[in-house]
Amino acid sequence: MGRRSPEVLASAKTIAVVGASRDPRKAGGSVPEGLQRRGFRIIPINPFADELFGERVYRSLADVPEKIDLVDVFRPAADAPEIARQAVAIGAKALWLQEDIRSDEARRIAEEGGLDYIEDECTAVVASLYRIKKVASA
Repeated sequence: MGRRSPEVLASAKTIAVVGASRDPRKAGGSVPEGLQRRGFRIIPINPFADELFGERVYRSLADVPEKIDLVDVFRPAADAPEIARQAVAIGAKALWLQEDIRSDEARRIAEEGGLDYIEDECTAVVASLYRIKKVASA
């Protein structure tokens, strides 16, 4: 059995947000921004934007040149298995499907690939409930 959501989030430093949104009224826009304010390094993944949250946007997880701890998914459940495959391929430590997103296939792929797996939970809610913040390093 994998780690619980607070442990997964607290151990992450760099979060790739698949489905990061240009619209701050959508969860894919407001949640990553809130995590960024809490000190997490956010890497937006969106094929239709160049910059979000003051960060360069990448088209896919494979395009990101740095290590990713957590892949945070704001896409429909039907997209989750392919995102899970990509998360395993890049060596991410965890896959997190946001609230109301569930996928047995994504769970199987992630867990077989050695990733912690969280589904149907909001990273912002967990960060708030458990007061998870990253301290800026000097």
